[in-house]
Amino acid sequence: MGHGDGRGRVVSPAGADDTGTRILHVDMDAFYAAVEVLDDPSLRGLPLIIGAPDGRSVVASASYEARRFGVRAAMPVGQALRLCPNARIVPPHFHRYQEVSRDVMAIFESFTPLVEPLSVDEAFLDVRGVRRLWGSPGRIAQLVRERVSAEVGITCSVGVAATKHVAKMASTLAKPDGMLIVAEADTLDFLASRPVRAMWGVGPKAAEALEARGIRTIRDIRATSAEMLDRAVGPALSARLAQLARGEDARAVETDRVEKSVGHEETFDEDITDRVFLRAELLRLADRVAARLRRAQWETSTVAIKIRFDDFRTLSRSQTLSEPTAVGQRIGEAAQALFEQIDRHDPIRLVGVRAEKLRPAGGGAPGLWDDDEDWRRVEGAMDDARARFGSATITRARHLGREDGRGAAQHPKAHGVER
Repeated sequence: MGHGDGRGRVVSPAGADDTGTRILHVDMDAFYAAVEVLDDPSLRGLPLIIGAPDGRSVVASASYEARRFGVRAAMPVGQALRLCPNARIVPPHFHRYQEVSRDVMAIFESFTPLVEPLSVDEAFLDVRGVRRLWGSPGRIAQLVRERVSAEVGITCSVGVAATKHVAKMASTLAKPDGMLIVAEADTLDFLASRPVRAMWGVGPKAAEALEARGIRTIRDIRATSAEMLDRAVGPALSARLAQLARGEDARAVETDRVEKSVGHEETFDEDITDRVFLRAELLRLADRVAARLRRAQWETSTVAIKIRFDDFRTLSRSQTLSEPTAVGQRIGEAAQALFEQIDRHDPIRLVGVRAEKLRPAGGGAPGLWDDDEDWRRVEGAMDDARARFGSATITRARHLGREDGRGAAQHPKAHGVER
């Protein structure tokens, strides 16, 4: 298993057997940090923390030089600096990362139309139909790496396999700047010794439940009864893990992949106990989420919130709506109702609102009446005003005049995170 810092790296030799493979998983290496180095070469070789220069913010990414000290994404910047005191903090430039991502994805699409982006810095490619044009999957993977390096100026790692699951595991092992090919006939042997934590979809809680029962490797999963797996992680996940452990993964590369969720978060400069303010902040974030949904012509069926307390414990709650919506008032009311269900009243450092289970707007049957008609008209007018005069020109009255450092729009040290 890779360590996230380049230790344990495994790559294939030149001319490695790629028989039976068709899927590439391409993952950019420390993407945010790599783009910052691309734009400022003086940063090359330095331990970099991509994040706000404030100990209360979180690490968006880190260079491999910083990762070797134990720095990880989503870690508080203050903790990261204790681990790596000599690190250089670089503010993130998300618009720039999107620009570079588009250049990278264009390279992928020049090889095959079957490209499934997973995020700004990784994608699956199905290359079985373009072998006559470009060569074998291993050859195509090498060409992709060479072109990304030559044309964009950053490096990537590639896993080549017969299935998406194995290709993703292979790219992780090959990082940074490597390629690992797993021929179809070698799939079971490749998987056998890999830890359960390396499996795509196995989170920390599932891994702990498996390891507590002595199930530590994928080989162990194969040797475990269905009943024991069910007790460890539940029947749905256990059935899925059993299939993946046998190398079975029928998932195709999805070129018209729907965005799964839209969300906004707010990290406060000071911990907040004022629940009236927090309710208003949830509504403000809901308005931002709803505006993004309307721009993309989506509706949400589920609203979720995230609350992080001063001790960094994080709680999440979600609610399925009676009708899908892109109305900020409706999303905000659901978020506030979820917030009221949380009994804990400790100081809060972060709140977030997320729209999940998205679908195209207007996809359902029209009702006899529209409870949100008035709000839809108001928010439509707000969208028009923002389009004409800018996003900062119009907001709810309750959000005006806040200069107490407790909201992103009112204080430069509040750290919003757009997902």
